[in-house]
Amino acid sequence: MELTKAEGMDSSPATACCTPKIRQSMEVISIQPKQSIFRLAKPPVYVLCAIFTSIGGFAFGFDTGSIGPITLMPAFHSTFGTLSPTLHGLLVSCILIPGAIFSLFAGPIADRVSRTYAISLGGFMFAIGALICCLSSSLPQLYVGRLISGAGEGIFLSCINVYSIEIAPKRIRGTVACILQLLISMGLMSGYFVCYGSLKLSGDMSWRVPFICQVFVCSFLGAGAPFIPHSPRWLLMKGRRRDAEAALISLGIGSEEREELLAVACEAVEEAASAKTGPAWKNALAHYKEAFAPEVRGRTILALYMQATQQLSGIDGVLYYAPMLFTQAGLSSANASFLASGVTGIVSVVITALGQIFTDKWGRRPTLISGGIIMGIAMTGIGAVYAHPTASKEKGGQWTVIALIFVYFSSFVMSWAILIRIHVSEAQPVRTRASVSALSQSSNWIVNWVIAFTTPMFLKRTPSGPYFLWAATIWVAVVVFIVYLPETRGREMEDFDGKADSTLGRWIQGFFCKGTQDLSERSSVMDPELERGIAKATEDSEKKTEQ
Repeated sequence: MELTKAEGMDSSPATACCTPKIRQSMEVISIQPKQSIFRLAKPPVYVLCAIFTSIGGFAFGFDTGSIGPITLMPAFHSTFGTLSPTLHGLLVSCILIPGAIFSLFAGPIADRVSRTYAISLGGFMFAIGALICCLSSSLPQLYVGRLISGAGEGIFLSCINVYSIEIAPKRIRGTVACILQLLISMGLMSGYFVCYGSLKLSGDMSWRVPFICQVFVCSFLGAGAPFIPHSPRWLLMKGRRRDAEAALISLGIGSEEREELLAVACEAVEEAASAKTGPAWKNALAHYKEAFAPEVRGRTILALYMQATQQLSGIDGVLYYAPMLFTQAGLSSANASFLASGVTGIVSVVITALGQIFTDKWGRRPTLISGGIIMGIAMTGIGAVYAHPTASKEKGGQWTVIALIFVYFSSFVMSWAILIRIHVSEAQPVRTRASVSALSQSSNWIVNWVIAFTTPMFLKRTPSGPYFLWAATIWVAVVVFIVYLPETRGREMEDFDGKADSTLGRWIQGFFCKGTQDLSERSSVMDPELERGIAKATEDSEKKTEQ
């Protein structure tokens, strides 16, 4: 219908000179997209871009779901021998070590060359590592491939989350950001079932096929990422206002939302005008130093804690070693334990899809707290069953453990898996968002490596110990969230002040950040000389764009 073009009228010369009342009337007669992306025959471009970049999440989930089953395949043992618990844990977890290291560079890289180019770089690095794993004939080669894949994963994963958050309108920002977790869950499910299917193949192909799949997926991501629109917020941060306007139109953002985003351009241009040029390593240090500036220090510390405690809850102990855990719980055959792991992947996809629908209807804070309570109950219950001298050996106890694993996993996917990454990005100002996301992702992977490396040895020594440890971590996190966690749903990211919702939390923030000024207050008061400098920077940027 022709009237749908009215959405973009405000950017044309004919409407630029119209009075606000006329422009408002023109917008009223335009056909606006409905609130839910699921009711549209054709999703907006920003949704398609979020889906495409989240292919990196699919690769991450696929690796998580496949590496544990791969190491239990008979053909894998015939090629590399039977691995000790230490070597087993190291092979599974070694991808996380370079992931943690290279995620520290992801923020400065994304701020310097753009979110999309950083995603492309990480995708190609992951594909190269997966190819080396596929062609490996010795254990050292396999380790090298895993390390290279981890470096790529460290670069693209935090960038994907930041990009999805920055391109989405705030009314469905949580829903769009959930696409990453949905693709992670789909990758997890695919990893389990590809291994379940390839188990029947003869020879080395049974364990090489999952790595071949990763090569194709990440090559597709790396090749396509440079051709999607840049993040408008990144363009504004670079002082490229006209490019940002073009990107907003390309992404299919409505006129009202375009104006709302461009209204905060002054803060972004201020950052671009005051940015210091110099060696790359100095710029990187400056990025991370700014993340711990007094006015944002509390948000950064909370982000690091949230991402670390997500892994200390034991989720990757469950995901990486699902076949081992189900065998320990009473599913003796390899096929049965692999199939149960695949069912875990299906549950992950279904629960993530449900969570995606309700993410922007429920608050971040109550969902994280209630999800943590259910997870804590489930983990405590599993530990209690294994601690009982006879319960874990009886059928009733074994099925109780399996049921509680699914309860824990479902609650995790519905709450902590979806919302922790979203909250970390939403709570940061634009100038520190990429850096804090990278730092928190690094803390996530460091703890992830510790859990993945120690779980086989921990389970061998005491079946109940890991579950009680993970349960204690969850209960502590619930208390921290109740006291300190602020609500970010439906709030403009540039105006969010980061204050805790509870009185005690605000007192703690005041103690650590005493005498500092809120970002919202700081950005609203601008020195006249600085304002003139910003106007000049904007004018110079527009001249360069015209040339």
